[in-house]
Amino acid sequence: MLKLETSLVIENFRIAFNAIRASKLRTVLTIFIIAIGIMALVGILTAIESIKKSITDQFTLMGSNTFTIESRSMNIQMGDKHYRKKNHSRITYQQAVKFKEMIDIPVTTSISTYATGIGTIKYKSKKSNPNIPVIGSDENYLQTSGNEIEKGRNFSQNDIKDYRNVAILGSELVNVLFEKYEDPIGKVVLTGGGKYRVIGVLKSKGASITGLDKICILPITTVRHHFSRPNMRYSINVMPDDQYMFEMAKSEAEGVFRIVRGLTAKDESDFNITSSDNLVEILLENIKFVTIAATLIGLITLFGAVVGLMNIMLVSVKERTKEIGIRKAIGAKAQTIKNQFLYEAILIGQIGGLVGIVLGILAGNLISLLTKTSFIVPWDWIITGVLACLAVGLVSGYVPAVKASRLNPIIALHYE
Repeated sequence: MLKLETSLVIENFRIAFNAIRASKLRTVLTIFIIAIGIMALVGILTAIESIKKSITDQFTLMGSNTFTIESRSMNIQMGDKHYRKKNHSRITYQQAVKFKEMIDIPVTTSISTYATGIGTIKYKSKKSNPNIPVIGSDENYLQTSGNEIEKGRNFSQNDIKDYRNVAILGSELVNVLFEKYEDPIGKVVLTGGGKYRVIGVLKSKGASITGLDKICILPITTVRHHFSRPNMRYSINVMPDDQYMFEMAKSEAEGVFRIVRGLTAKDESDFNITSSDNLVEILLENIKFVTIAATLIGLITLFGAVVGLMNIMLVSVKERTKEIGIRKAIGAKAQTIKNQFLYEAILIGQIGGLVGIVLGILAGNLISLLTKTSFIVPWDWIITGVLACLAVGLVSGYVPAVKASRLNPIIALHYE
């Protein structure tokens, strides 16, 4: 019995495939409509997954397992949501140093400030665009910011203590200023009216949304001397020695800095404590609306595919009325006729879905090439696409299949 049913299913699929081949133009057009819908769904969502991965990777490069204490006036705004929007007083250098001295849990702490965000770095006749971030930092900044030295060395405590005119450059900035095989170590560059000897080059972070490879880092004491201005703001990076102490370290750091700021138990903390995870969550929260919009676009296109496939199947039933009459006359049951047309609709839907999934993955991963992230295969959306195409086939094929199964064989045999 099972063998007979299996043979019947195979025979129905064979008939369905032959019917599809017999009306190539209509079938190709329908497959194309379904493929466009699935490509829009899978392609856009694959691109979004690629963007999410790029955002996560780039913020991880900024220093995983690290949190930052900064002035609350440096607020974050995404869409209509505001985070810590009150404008409170800046963090001073003295407060940052005092915090560094007071914190007594196993953490690595660094202090940094922006000398300028629009610096121009010069070497001989070459110079960068006026968009280089110049940062003043101490000897721990590279570790807490997720940077590594590729060539040369980091700042020493003596560099900081003695206000030395030394600099560490990002790899992309080195490529702008120096010839391909020229060693930048020991060379003197100019910025902000001062001369600085290059002592280190940072390891490249690759394609970065934050431009981390175009950066110039100077000792924080040197920046305070050469780039001094009223109300300079300072940030404190804190990296727990044990990643499992991260939340505890954040709580401890907030408590210590409240003491440094002279706050009482009734006072609200007038500073931000942020981590790369916080920023990633904020960005991803806003991307979810794009995901919803992309899903709706794909579903609307698939609805069009349902209508198109149903029309084609109804036309197919009309054209094959005599064939249906002959099959019924030689003993085919109504259920068999119904299954034949359902299988045909499902087959068209799955072919369209397969084409759409392949095109969608390729189109979506163009973003991966641009962001230089790994190739993404969105299995969850592939499975969703297959199920969606199955639904398209069932919904659009059911009415024509029922109509075909209910045809009177005598009337059908006389149909011209």
